Amino acid sequence: MTEDKNEMKKESEESKHNDTILNKNKEQILDSETMILETQKRVWGALKKGYEYSGVVDESDQFLRKNVFSKLNMVVLYVDLVGSTTMTLEMPAEKIAIIVSSFSQEMAAVIRQHHGYVLKFVGDAVIGYFVSKENGLVASDNAVLCAKSMISVIQKGINPILNQYDYPDLMVKIGVDFGQNIVVRYGADVKHSHVDLMGPAMNIAAKIQNMAKPNQILIGNDVFQKINPNSQKEFQQIIWKDGEWKYRSRLTGEIYKVHEYKG
Repeated sequence: MTEDKNEMKKESEESKHNDTILNKNKEQILDSETMILETQKRVWGALKKGYEYSGVVDESDQFLRKNVFSKLNMVVLYVDLVGSTTMTLEMPAEKIAIIVSSFSQEMAAVIRQHHGYVLKFVGDAVIGYFVSKENGLVASDNAVLCAKSMISVIQKGINPILNQYDYPDLMVKIGVDFGQNIVVRYGADVKHSHVDLMGPAMNIAAKIQNMAKPNQILIGNDVFQKINPNSQKEFQQIIWKDGEWKYRSRLTGEIYKVHEYKG
């Protein structure tokens, strides 16, 4: 009985500790209103004056080079622009370039503001990752907050500016998953050979994102289990149709659960 009480006390203390970390972490993240206003200024400048985003130090590249061939637990986030093919067919190439570039840079900014790294831009998609420390709770919470902010920045920041120029609204699909990836370097040149991430979390996050609907956030069960209980209430497990989703859990072998953000 004494052991049970001690165990319950230990779990309670851990829960309080995690909540404290999350609260401090949220305070450090730029508030959404400021984020939206700054986004509007940059996007307006890009469309009106040909504003070019200032270069940023490639923190991801530096981090990965320091950890080549290391296995790291992390949360991976894929955000993909919806309908870019249609825009390409209907709009001048230079306008498309500005819109896609602005979108990519703004999504990268949101990732960095939520303490994540920007891995790379792939066409009209952006891939970010959040390195897990200790139990991975903070990284998971940051990634989910980041996904929510992305939707908000697009709907309240980017689209109102695009509407002023009669451009179509942007929409995205977001997929998030947690797991272990290995840092790989393609070549012997320590400073210049390409570095990247490889692992199941990269693959499943991409698969999850591909299943999302426009402006929908989907997260894997390994992320869902690590986010704050209050955040879990905002998600609902997806019930797939037969054969619609075939990927299995790396731990249980059962069909891997995916949850959608309901707010």
